Amino acid sequence: MSKGRILVVDDDRHVLASIVEVLRRMGCESDGCMSGAEGLACFQNGAYDMVISDVKMPGMSGVELLRKIRQIDKEIPFIVITAFGAIELAVEAMKEGAEDFIQKGENLLGHLERCVQRTLQYRTLVRENRRLKSAVREHYEYIGETAALKKIRELVKTVAESRSTVLVSGESGTGKELIARSIHYLSPRQGAPFVKVNCAALPEGLIESELFGHEKGAFTGALKSRVGKFEYASGGTLLMDEIGEMPIAVQAKLLRVLQEREVHKVGGEEPIEIDVRIVATTNRNLEEAIENGAFREDLYYRLNVFHIHLPPLRERMEDIPSLTEHFIRKYNQENGYAVEGVEPQCMDILNSYQWPGNIRELENAIERAVVLTRTGKIKPEALSIPPAGVAAAKGDGLKPGMTIAEAEKELILRTLTFTGQNRTKAAEMLGISIRTLRNKLHEYGVAKAGEDQEMNE
Repeated sequence: MSKGRILVVDDDRHVLASIVEVLRRMGCESDGCMSGAEGLACFQNGAYDMVISDVKMPGMSGVELLRKIRQIDKEIPFIVITAFGAIELAVEAMKEGAEDFIQKGENLLGHLERCVQRTLQYRTLVRENRRLKSAVREHYEYIGETAALKKIRELVKTVAESRSTVLVSGESGTGKELIARSIHYLSPRQGAPFVKVNCAALPEGLIESELFGHEKGAFTGALKSRVGKFEYASGGTLLMDEIGEMPIAVQAKLLRVLQEREVHKVGGEEPIEIDVRIVATTNRNLEEAIENGAFREDLYYRLNVFHIHLPPLRERMEDIPSLTEHFIRKYNQENGYAVEGVEPQCMDILNSYQWPGNIRELENAIERAVVLTRTGKIKPEALSIPPAGVAAAKGDGLKPGMTIAEAEKELILRTLTFTGQNRTKAAEMLGISIRTLRNKLHEYGVAKAGEDQEMNE
C-alpha cells in the first residue's frame, strides 16, 4: 500500500531521477516533471499528497509554482529544494506557505527522506483529526429537516462559539443531552472535558461534595480530598441535567458559583477559580416551579441566558423517516447487520403513533427491530409498538360512544394490519386463540376464501 503520492518538479534530470528513486524506496508513488509549467499541468490532472520542487528553474520558478498550486489546494504540503546561492528564494517560498526547504549538497537525499517522512506523518495526523471531528459532529448531529429543527441547529452553532450559559428545555427523550454535547463539540472547548451531572440522582447529603469537592476530614467519611464536578470540568463544559430537581438549598450556592466563577470546597478555606461553560437541561416548567417555591427566580434568570426548547416528536412527525433511516444505519454499523429500511406498512405505523417517549422511544423501537430483522426490510411485526396505542394515536380508531363490539372489531383489524395480516401473531398479541380470531373475521365478513367450510366442519 502506497504511503502517499508525491509530485516532484526539478529541471535537473539526474536530481529528479534520484528523488523519485528515494521516494519509491520509501513506499511512495511519485511523478516527475522537468518544468514548473509541466508540474502545474500534472498537479491539475492528478491527486497528490505532497509537492517537492526545485526553487530555481527556467520559465516558471518554484515560488511561482507554489503560488499557483496554492490557488488550487491551500493545504497541500510543498517542499522546496534550493542551491546554496538561492536561499533568498527559499525564504520567499516559506513566506508563501512552503512546508520546508532543503539545500542541495552531499546529503540532499537523506535530508529529503526525513523531511518527507515527517511531513507525511503530520498530514496523516491532520486528516485523522479532521475525520474524528467530522465523526463527532455527525454523531451529535440533531436529525431533522423541519423548520423548528433547522432553527435549533442554527442556534446551537451560534451559541457554541460563545461562553454563554445555555438552558435546554423539552420533554424526556427529546434529545436535550445531545444538544448539550453538540454545543460542546462545536465550541472552542471541544478538547477539554465534557462532564455530566444528573441533578435528580445526586445523593442529597453529598450534593455539595459532588459539585464543589471536599477536603480531607471535612465530614465523617471524608478520608481524602475530592475534586468536584465544577473543578474537574474547568476549561470545558458542565452539563447539569434535570436542573429543576436540584434542592432549593443548593441552588443558592450554585448561583454564587455562576456569579463569582469560583467554588469553595466543603471544608476548604481558599476559593478555586473555574472556567466552565454551563449547559442546564430540564423537562419541568421552571416558571411554574418558581411560582411553587421549588426553584429560585434569580438562578433561573442566570441559567436562562440562552434558551433552546426542543419540540416533542409528535410535533415533528415529518422527521420520522429520516430519524428511522439514521437509527437503522447506526445499529447496522454497530452490529454488522444489513437492514435495508422498513416496509411501507411500518412507516404507516411509525407515523400513526404519538411517541410519548419521543426520540428515545423511537430509537429503542428501531434498535429492537434491526436486531430482530438483521437483513432485508423491517416488517411490522418487528416493531414493538402497541396496536392499541397506534389506534388511539391516529384519532380515527377508538372513540367515545363506540359499542364494545365496534371497539373490539377496530382493535382486531388494526392488530392484523400491524402484524402484516399474520393471524397467528395477531392472535398471540390479542390473547385469543387462532380459531376465535377466524370466527371474528368471519363475523366481520373478511374471512378468506374457503374458510366458511373450514369453520363449519
